[in-house]
Amino acid sequence: MDLAQYRKLSHDTWERMAAGWDDWNDSMAESSRAATEQMVAALSPRPGETIVELASGAGVGGFAAAAVMGGEGQLIMTDFAEQMVEAERRRGADLGFDNIEYRVMDAERMDLEDDSLDGVLCRWGYMLMADPAAALRETRRVLRPGGRLSFSVWGAPADNPWASVPAQMLVRRGHMPAPEPDAPGVFAMADPGRIESLVMGAGFERLALEEIRMTWHYVDFEHYWRFVTEAAGGIALLIEQLDTHAVAELRADTESALARYRGRAGYDMPGVCINGLAR
Repeated sequence: MDLAQYRKLSHDTWERMAAGWDDWNDSMAESSRAATEQMVAALSPRPGETIVELASGAGVGGFAAAAVMGGEGQLIMTDFAEQMVEAERRRGADLGFDNIEYRVMDAERMDLEDDSLDGVLCRWGYMLMADPAAALRETRRVLRPGGRLSFSVWGAPADNPWASVPAQMLVRRGHMPAPEPDAPGVFAMADPGRIESLVMGAGFERLALEEIRMTWHYVDFEHYWRFVTEAAGGIALLIEQLDTHAVAELRADTESALARYRGRAGYDMPGVCINGLAR
């Protein structure tokens, strides 16, 4: 699949996933709180600054930054999926923020002036982009001298069974091919060496990486399976296309593979992000 085809597929996927992400936003925000808090603290947004969040999804990191800025300065929350931006707008209104701009924007082609931002946030976005190198070059372009980029991507598949196991079962059952090296996807930037190559190749001069561990909790397997089928991006849409028998087999395989994480209070699955601060 060429980049143009992937961009269209990715855009269509996340437009359709917006409702699921909106529904699951509070749960995902709670499980990943450590990664979000570290990312915002590393950026250290200050009152009066201009900050943009890329690939905001249904909205978490930008709202945390807005709270730190105390209503002073400019925060722009963006996503390339219009339905995601609408979810952000609704959530921001519910949270009482009235000084955030919400904008549909592609991180690979930003409608922003050179040297116009003090900081950029991007939580779980770059690894899903068709051309993360282009997106990072755009990020560097719009940052002022001394500007900061704080981002988060997912670590190795083995450290994130909540995300990797369903995909592995789909591959094993022949429902999708194994991912190609460096192809866009959840784990496309799991290698710190690739992160460094992409970030420094985009023109940044300094990069610090930190591994953030968390736990994803589900009250039972049904709870987890609903998350997979309602919010797991392309995986959810692929499962939607399978017949009833194939879905039952896939579900049974996944439940068996994740049994080791089942406890008396439900399922507790580990997760690892790699957070970075670049200047």
